[in-house]
Amino acid sequence: MKKLRKAYIALIMAFLYAPIVLLILYSFNDSKSRANWGGFTLRWYKELFTDKTIMSALGTTLSVGLLAALISTVLGTVGAIALFQIHKRPRHMLLSVVNLPMLNSEVVTGVSLMLLFAMVRIQLGYLTLLLSHVAFCVPYVVLSVLPKLRQLDPNLAEAAQDLGATPLQGFLRVILPDIMPGVFSGFIMALTMSIDDFVVSFFTTGSGVSNLSITIYTMAKRGISPKINALSTIIFACVFFLLIGLNLRDFRKDGRNDRKVEQVRIPY
Repeated sequence: MKKLRKAYIALIMAFLYAPIVLLILYSFNDSKSRANWGGFTLRWYKELFTDKTIMSALGTTLSVGLLAALISTVLGTVGAIALFQIHKRPRHMLLSVVNLPMLNSEVVTGVSLMLLFAMVRIQLGYLTLLLSHVAFCVPYVVLSVLPKLRQLDPNLAEAAQDLGATPLQGFLRVILPDIMPGVFSGFIMALTMSIDDFVVSFFTTGSGVSNLSITIYTMAKRGISPKINALSTIIFACVFFLLIGLNLRDFRKDGRNDRKVEQVRIPY
């Protein structure tokens, strides 16, 4: 059974990562054809950084993603705290409303946001793209922060105020550090969803404003350039090393905590 489980896990991992490995290999292929290997080259990486269209789309993607993640993290954290403090029945009703953008089809969300911007006469462009990304990122932050709030002692905020802290000081110095892992997870989730989005962005952006997903979709009509393979490889490498750094930090933190526990043990 152990061998069967290992084989099953290996099969799943191969299914998930084989396309990514293939993409990385093609980013070093000197030939534009995906059927032939023309030798090892770095010219697609050089041409990538000289392509103004891709660099402009990358800048738009990163700026919208970071701003949308920051704004939705603030709004989602405040919203999660407000939901946590109300009664149970209204909380469940409001949570259903919050979850609706995640359960709803992206086409419906994109078209509805486009009609909303047209009704209030906001010209489609960078601002509408940013607002639409904030709209669908907030629910992910709320669902990431709420579990951490449920783990808190309900009397923690009152205890901080009894010791002389103002409500704002109690939140910043007592509540926020405890829920920070959920806040950070919500930020990363919002950033990922914003960078990955295509459908909502397609309906809510204007002329002259294009993120990576729309640019790649436009280029796909003429054939995917190997420069896109190079860009995807760079993005994958950045995410990969970021995850390694976060895991190493957690391992070191756990190791320091274990050493502290051993130091405070009382010998019998």
